[in-house]
Amino acid sequence: MNPTEKTMQARRFVVRGRVQGVGFRWFVEREAHTLGIAGWVRNNHDGSVEVLAQGSRDQLSGLLSRLREGPRAARVDDVAESEAQPKDGLNSFRIEGAW
Repeated sequence: MNPTEKTMQARRFVVRGRVQGVGFRWFVEREAHTLGIAGWVRNNHDGSVEVLAQGSRDQLSGLLSRLREGPRAARVDDVAESEAQPKDGLNSFRIEGAW
């Protein structure tokens, strides 16, 4: 593994489709724990689900592929990805309330 694969990175994902009311946040929390990713997931008022994830490039790539699939009851139409600043002290993954 080269040094860039081990470097801590952060990404913001916004998932659109039928992603609220189908267990999507719990799915993301479980997948993040499995991958060893820190961050949070929350519902947005527009019906999307937002994820802030922090981990290695490989961990984030794994999460992105899982977000595109979603849980069985969900329908993922789009996953928008953007850079985010890694946050010091963020070392677990949690579900946050809607904003």
